[in-house]
Amino acid sequence: MKVETIILLIPLLPLAGALIAGLLRNQVGRTGSHIVTILGVGGAFVLSALILKMQIYDGMQSMNYNLYTWGISDSVTFQVGFLIDHLTSLMMVVVTFVSLMVHIYTIGYMRDDPGYQRFFSYIALFTFSMLVLVMSNNFLQLFFAWEAVGLVSYLLIGFWYKKETAIFANMKAFMVNRVGDFGFLLGIAAIMSVFGTLDYAEVFAAAPSKINETIAVFGGIEWSAITFICVGLFIGAMGKSAQAPLHVWLPDSMEGPTPISALIHAATMVTAGIFMVARMSPLFELSDAALSFVLIIGGFTALAMGMIGIVQNDIKRVIAYSTLSQLGYMTVALGASAYSAAIFHLMTHAFFKALLFLAAGSVIIAMHHEQDMRKMGGVKRWMPVTWITSVLGTLALIGFPFFSGFYSKDMIIEAVGGATRFGSGFAYWAVLLGVVVTAFYSFRLLYLVFHGKSRMDKHTEEHMQETPLVVTIPLVLLAIPSVLIGYFTIKPILFGGWLDDAIKVSEQNDVVAALGENFHGATALALHSVQTAPFWLMIAGFALATWFYLFKPQLAESMKKRFSGLYSLLENKYYFDDFNNKVFARGFIRIGNGLWKRGDAGLIDGIAVNGTAAFIGKLGERVRKFQTGYLYQYAFAMIIGLIGLLGAWLLV
Repeated sequence: MKVETIILLIPLLPLAGALIAGLLRNQVGRTGSHIVTILGVGGAFVLSALILKMQIYDGMQSMNYNLYTWGISDSVTFQVGFLIDHLTSLMMVVVTFVSLMVHIYTIGYMRDDPGYQRFFSYIALFTFSMLVLVMSNNFLQLFFAWEAVGLVSYLLIGFWYKKETAIFANMKAFMVNRVGDFGFLLGIAAIMSVFGTLDYAEVFAAAPSKINETIAVFGGIEWSAITFICVGLFIGAMGKSAQAPLHVWLPDSMEGPTPISALIHAATMVTAGIFMVARMSPLFELSDAALSFVLIIGGFTALAMGMIGIVQNDIKRVIAYSTLSQLGYMTVALGASAYSAAIFHLMTHAFFKALLFLAAGSVIIAMHHEQDMRKMGGVKRWMPVTWITSVLGTLALIGFPFFSGFYSKDMIIEAVGGATRFGSGFAYWAVLLGVVVTAFYSFRLLYLVFHGKSRMDKHTEEHMQETPLVVTIPLVLLAIPSVLIGYFTIKPILFGGWLDDAIKVSEQNDVVAALGENFHGATALALHSVQTAPFWLMIAGFALATWFYLFKPQLAESMKKRFSGLYSLLENKYYFDDFNNKVFARGFIRIGNGLWKRGDAGLIDGIAVNGTAAFIGKLGERVRKFQTGYLYQYAFAMIIGLIGLLGAWLLV
């Protein structure tokens, strides 16, 4: 089979599964729907792994080719094609593997849901959209895939469409992402204006020659064209990757079924923005201003969103705020020009975050869809597999030595510490303090759910048991890379130049290369970590959580009362939602009402439509008086008219 055929099949197999499960759901039935979608995504994973193997062991070079011409406008050609380099193949494997685990898990989680076939169709379609996004070789295709991911996420978050909170959440996600996408579209439009092409390779090749070019925005103010493009693209990334203040949609997306929480928050939608900025590194490296903006936004998100996770009681929302925080870490790495570190953390995070979400879903199944951690406790005794995999995922998340999250998170902290760009000092302290916060809320979740006394009702306790193999097997399979993947891949990804064919970093900005000078292997790095600040900050967070929620749980309530102002601030999520509702939502409603009253009802209905009718009616009343029916009056009117015409003709 040709390499081009293999590459084409990777996105088409999940698409075929989605179409069969969706359009032929009555013919294939429930079993057929999960078989065709799992086969499609499983096939895509095998072929993605084959491409990765060919690149690692067989010397396969990067491929950039076009499938067909979509359209031609003036001198610009719009094409559909694929760019397959090491970054693409890595993303393809991560996306398809996590998606495959979610598909298998869904068989158990959604088995009694009436929308079973529809759900499998949606998640396979989501996988297709994400694959097209990471495989794109031009901005037009990237934008269509970007919007497709957003559209399918809207369908998935609001999957339970009879549930009002789910409908509110999917509309919120859709609207917030449109804000980001507006910036994204402006960035792409600016690329078209400045470069005259939307092809990645052509834009990246011409970018250094455009470094002094400006673009007029807002009243003729001149901006650096590259900075404007990068800021616009990053605003799009802020929407997809949920960076403050465009983060508000992501916690509410927990209203969708748990498999979607894992799929959206692990390796697909929320990482699209991180991937996109890394892909655009040849542009971002030309704008320190844009990178500083990225750095500051990421630092704030990493620390501030993690702190909200401390006060959450919904098991899925704690993990959702953890996702926001970890996305902040990735964004900080991008802003520090440590693009490879961001992609490395994206990869490790995909495995352990999918694991944590699916483990939370396993608990929710056993608890009869109860999500409040205050009504759990002692679950460990009934669900040992879910417990141990949750512990492994948590250790990876907090960055415990030798676990995958340790290598990726530690490298981000070190890289930011070595950066000198404006905002790097703030970002460094944000990610450093975020280590304490991450360890605290992670072990708080473990203790409230799996340890201590049972707080569940008697009926739930009597029926508690480990979930079926179709649920626990994906947990085990995700736990393996959560523990091991960082140890085995840190050297090639960060210090072996494996991503050099995709990521371009200026020599003066290459903080990862500086780290490589002191890298002596994964084992040495883990052993040395006991002498570093992040390790002891992690231990401090663990110790505080253990003291508050395992040994002295009453202290948590007293601290809540003592610091009621801070608690209220965190519980209300820094009032972002209130601000959006009162300023933007109500403001736009008032603008809409004003336009309706003055524009629609006043101008269009009152003047243009009803006013015209009233004028014609009044005119008709007056003209009617001349319609008497007497022939001599009509003859007289004709003579007067004829005299008028003759007079006008003579004057001319």
